[in-house]
Amino acid sequence: MKLPAILLSLALLPSSVLAASTSCESDKYHQYVDASLSWYQSLVELAVKKDQNLEDVGKWFLEGRKHHFELNREAVDWYLKSDKQQLDLEQPIESWLKLTQQDVKNLAQQDNELGRFAKKAFDDRQSKPHPKNYELRSAFADLLTHPGDIDKPLNAYNEKMTAIAAIECK
Repeated sequence: MKLPAILLSLALLPSSVLAASTSCESDKYHQYVDASLSWYQSLVELAVKKDQNLEDVGKWFLEGRKHHFELNREAVDWYLKSDKQQLDLEQPIESWLKLTQQDVKNLAQQDNELGRFAKKAFDDRQSKPHPKNYELRSAFADLLTHPGDIDKPLNAYNEKMTAIAAIECK
């Protein structure tokens, strides 16, 4: 009776190892998305602190970033489970997923959770930019040329990205 149980355990081992790796990779990517969204949130807050007129465009910008990163999070999870060959897990985490505009358009036509995320991101890409988009981008450029102004959130982001890069999924 013990031999069949041992054989069954050994047969299930590779799938459990694969599941653990997939879970680790998913968690790692989720941390990357969260760190990125936090960085953009901080950048917008700093820009709005300097110019209150950028509050509305800042919200618009963050909503677009959220749609983009949530699509990527969902897509990475889907590909990890369904077609890992579509991901380049040997690259730095920000390069794991390469979705072209056509890929996003195709995904947006699916009637599932991934399709709903893709539709939001695709619609963002097709929509007219906010009238103050250029002003917000200029404020970002100004912030980025004065590292002292963004020191705290930039260091927090860099520390988080270093910690994420150190995660090894096996």
